[in-house]
Amino acid sequence: MNSRAEVRFRIQDPNSRPRAIKVIALDAAGEAIVRRVAERPWKSATFLSAAAFPGTARDFSGQPKDLTKEVNTADLVVMVASPGGEAHAASVIGEACSAKRVMTTGLVVRTDAASEEAVSKTLSQLRPWSLMLVVADPDDYIDAMLAALRA
Repeated sequence: MNSRAEVRFRIQDPNSRPRAIKVIALDAAGEAIVRRVAERPWKSATFLSAAAFPGTARDFSGQPKDLTKEVNTADLVVMVASPGGEAHAASVIGEACSAKRVMTTGLVVRTDAASEEAVSKTLSQLRPWSLMLVVADPDDYIDAMLAALRA
């Protein structure tokens, strides 16, 4: 802005609204990571676990949640799994996201002990259901990603 007169044309609102983000753990190791991330203060992120609940999920207070209803209120779903994990809920979540045209990200959190075969197994479970697929090392990638998305 070069002059006071030009300032009146400046848009005063933020350039985008915060996204409604659902972060869902798909296995036990993913649940530990998501639980840690959920402890931080977030404005527009909801954290769930589908690790032991095929077709359903629970929030971290133990309340059951319907995955389809959770997806219906989301702009972005982030699925978190570990290599070799049992990421079977990815298909249920992915189908619900596809039906509602909700963006999906699959996040495989790699550990030093994870073999390439274990990583490939999890990637093959997530790939059909993720528009973006990330193999992250270390596990603080998700914190940075959510911060960048203004969650």
